[in-house]
Amino acid sequence: MTDLIKIVVRYSDYRVVKGYSRDFFPNKSSFHLELIAEGDKGKIREIHMKDLKSVFFVRDFTGNPSYNERKSFPDGQRINGRKVKVSFKDGEVLVGSTMGYDPKREGFFLFPPDPQSNNMKVFVVLTAIRKVDFIQ
Repeated sequence: MTDLIKIVVRYSDYRVVKGYSRDFFPNKSSFHLELIAEGDKGKIREIHMKDLKSVFFVRDFTGNPSYNERKSFPDGQRINGRKVKVSFKDGEVLVGSTMGYDPKREGFFLFPPDPQSNNMKVFVVLTAIRKVDFIQ
């Protein structure tokens, strides 16, 4: 049996939903989320990738608001994959590394430059992206 993973779902229409999943796969068109919000706690919602902007795999649902997350790679930091800057259609920009960007796929995983980030990885949905730039 697959472990439950903590996920924060960001829809293209700006909605945010938090919960647990055990059936997220990047090549599937949907997955299920056990909701944690008051009033919906424990309910299962089917999430469709076509409606999403991104899926954050988090350490904690609340994070640490006082932590100043590093948004770039320090000189000399070893990374796996390539460094990218992702510009979303809504104006948000994320920087990270990826080993799986392919414009023919539905999306790809992005790993933040700060190892102390609350986000362990982010699945970026291609339909929500304006452009991807490879950076040095």
